Amino acid sequence: MPAAAPLISSVQKLVLYETRARYFLVGSNPAETKYRVLKIDRTEPKDLVIIDDKHVYTQQEVRELLGRLDLGNRTKIGQKGSSGLSRAVSAFGVVGFVRFLEGYYIVLITKRRKMADIGGHAIYKIEDTNMIYIPNDSVRVTHPDEARYLRIFQNVDLSSNFYFSYSYDLSHSLQYNLTVLRMPLETLKTETIQTRQESFDIFEDEGLSTQGGSGVFGICSKPYEKYVWNGKLLEAVKNTVHRDWLLYIIHGFCGQSKLLIYGRPIYVTLIARRSSKFAGTRFLKRGANCEGDVANEVETEQILYDASVMSFSAGSYSSYVQVRGSVPLYWSQDISTMMPKPPITLDQADPFAHVAALHFDQMLQRFGSPIIILNLVKEREKRKHERILSEELVAAVTYLNQFLPPEHAIIYIPWDMAKYTKSKLCNVLDRLNVIAESVVKKTGFFVNRPDSYCSILRPDEKWNELGGYVVSTGRLQTGVLRTNCVDCLDRTNTAQFMVGKCALAYQLYSLGLIDKPNLQFDTDAVRLFEELYEDHGDTLSLQYGGSQLVHRVKTYRKIAPWTQHSKDIMQTLSRYYSNAFSDADRQDSINLFLGVFKPTEGKPHLWELPTDFYLHHKNTLSLSQTRRSYTYWWTAGVLKHLPLPFDEVTCAENRRKLTVKKFHKYEEEIDIHNEFFRPYELSSFDETFCLAMTNSTRDFMPKNVGIDPSPFTVRKPDETGKSVLGNKSNREETVLQRKTAASAPPPPSEEAVSSSSEDDSGTDKEDEGAVSQRSTPVKVTDTGDNTKITENVVQSTKDVYGVNLSDVPSEDDLTIYTRFVQLGQSQYKQDKSSQQFCSKHHLERVINLIPISSFSQDNIYEVQPPRADRKSIEIFHAHIQAGRGNMQPLGKDDFLMYREYIRNRYM
Repeated sequence: MPAAAPLISSVQKLVLYETRARYFLVGSNPAETKYRVLKIDRTEPKDLVIIDDKHVYTQQEVRELLGRLDLGNRTKIGQKGSSGLSRAVSAFGVVGFVRFLEGYYIVLITKRRKMADIGGHAIYKIEDTNMIYIPNDSVRVTHPDEARYLRIFQNVDLSSNFYFSYSYDLSHSLQYNLTVLRMPLETLKTETIQTRQESFDIFEDEGLSTQGGSGVFGICSKPYEKYVWNGKLLEAVKNTVHRDWLLYIIHGFCGQSKLLIYGRPIYVTLIARRSSKFAGTRFLKRGANCEGDVANEVETEQILYDASVMSFSAGSYSSYVQVRGSVPLYWSQDISTMMPKPPITLDQADPFAHVAALHFDQMLQRFGSPIIILNLVKEREKRKHERILSEELVAAVTYLNQFLPPEHAIIYIPWDMAKYTKSKLCNVLDRLNVIAESVVKKTGFFVNRPDSYCSILRPDEKWNELGGYVVSTGRLQTGVLRTNCVDCLDRTNTAQFMVGKCALAYQLYSLGLIDKPNLQFDTDAVRLFEELYEDHGDTLSLQYGGSQLVHRVKTYRKIAPWTQHSKDIMQTLSRYYSNAFSDADRQDSINLFLGVFKPTEGKPHLWELPTDFYLHHKNTLSLSQTRRSYTYWWTAGVLKHLPLPFDEVTCAENRRKLTVKKFHKYEEEIDIHNEFFRPYELSSFDETFCLAMTNSTRDFMPKNVGIDPSPFTVRKPDETGKSVLGNKSNREETVLQRKTAASAPPPPSEEAVSSSSEDDSGTDKEDEGAVSQRSTPVKVTDTGDNTKITENVVQSTKDVYGVNLSDVPSEDDLTIYTRFVQLGQSQYKQDKSSQQFCSKHHLERVINLIPISSFSQDNIYEVQPPRADRKSIEIFHAHIQAGRGNMQPLGKDDFLMYREYIRNRYM
């Protein structure tokens, strides 16, 4: 049993009961053995009054409590016709409480869907919510603008890409969550004592025995506020209610796919956390605010683990984190000109890189060093547009690196991706692959197990050069890659995919699943990972830009079909329409939902503000009392622990963010096996298989027998169930496009990246020749005006059985076989007299067949069924009669069994 485990919330099922004076919110665990009750006052017109007695009720106690409330709230004593307590709604969690100009509303999650599973910890997506007004109609003070604020608030669709978990902290990375569980026992014991002293719950440690090693420490960490989207909605109650009522949600993307390696299930999970600071839409939120928070900041984490072992302590888990975000400067684009690409303007001069310093200070605390910036904006332009950002960012990074130690300096990598894409001689993904290799070698990745013995016996050169931080229990990722272009959408997603693909190879190698840390295109594993990343990119692009991705990985591989160009044009028009007409309303909704704007009586309304600049830049309304140093721009204590991130170091400041409590090893609050399998309830197929898995390698595996089922084998386009080009209706178009397509060639050396454009052209010509040799041959015949594709319908024996079989054996082979048969006949030839002389006992010694089947007669022609005993036949006949309506009389044993069931269930 592990020494520590994540705390599982005991409030997962909620029922809201209603009386005229109060709401009673009853929450229970999945087994419905422990209950908590919240009392919400309805007589206050504008204030929120919530009472939590912090007592844990049993099922019988809750029934008695609700019965007394029902009886006490009836209009007439003893009246049975009207109920004093009515059931309002059932829910799965509380999003929060919000108030505009009248009273408070409560937002409840009424539908959920399981999207992923990480070590038995379920991740749910919000499917539907319900917003209920708390004050009674008799005390309600109406306001004419309340309905408009309500519509603006509900414009944030909570059923679109909002996620939560009862036991896994989604605001932190897997590395942080598992590092917390490995804290020293002495530290956990100290924190347990402090938690008991500071706890408001007088029943918190009820029944806890002080047995020596049988206890398990349950740990709950404080969420990372930047990625929590309902923090302001829970602000009014988080200090008055028990922590199990607080359900923190994130916004972004969550997808999971199954990678089958010869039947071994490996789950690939992609989680994207969108920042709630300086959040908004494309042209309305650019650059950074005064606190160092940037627009469109998303932290993407890819998690890989062996699903055959579920435990965090015994299983194999690995993760890699990278970040995207706008350029950390004061800049914006004026959309009033109605241009597709409005000019970029720098709003404020920042010679000491104050905003960039605040931003990179946050990254050093969360990720450690090195911070690697991959800048993909254009470097060469006829009219200076994107280059303005590059020049300012270079100056800011150069200034900040003056004061950092050289080993922890910020690494800046500029690369004009658009220029390489336009060139017919350059291979974009080859260049990105080289950058990805160098980045992953510097940052490393997280894995919770030491290096496998096979990697020690057969060490790989790339593996020995890997960076990060090696500990006795595995590896830690130190530092992070920060990718940006102007919008941080299309180019950024492709670059992140290439880095993620490189990291995925190292993750698979560290878990002992491949022999070399290298993955090629057109394999089942990479196609599955590419589809997962495209869903990720489409979702993030819709949230920020208003449309799906315009340029995808296939576009940069130059294998996209002809129809993709028209789709790209439609996505561009959709993005332009969204930016011009609907982004302002979406921005108002986000500002209201996140609490950036709070409606106040007597002040301008949200729709009356000319701009929200003053809402996101707090230094415009009040001057800060303290000014940060221009040279020592980092937080005190951060440099001391580098390259490790400060947030993961065991220190007093970080220990204060933890809630630690000791449990018995079989308590429901820390037993993830009991939480996942739920042996106490009758399961149904809908609930057991409710996980909405995005893809599985079965979708990409070859459908022909005899082809290697390994997901790391390079496939031809017609070998898989899901084509690399997607599901296209026109087969001819697919094959013709494939004629010029090829898998990614081997990456060039690092010297080729830093070489001049003349050297690049020569290198790419050689690559292009190699591509043409590796391309799939296609036979096309012209008949009239139509082009038809001749396909070989009958498969060869090589495709089916893996070997070539000749139609007719050669004469030499026939001669050898004939001699062999004659030799056998002369060897075993016997006359009739010798056969009669041979006894039966002698033949039994030659061959003796013993039936091993349980049936007396069992062969390919006849099967004798097993005999059923008399009791079984009687039970079966009784079952048939019950189906016809003829019930058997109940015996004495049946009555005793039913009476015992009623006594245990309800008495």
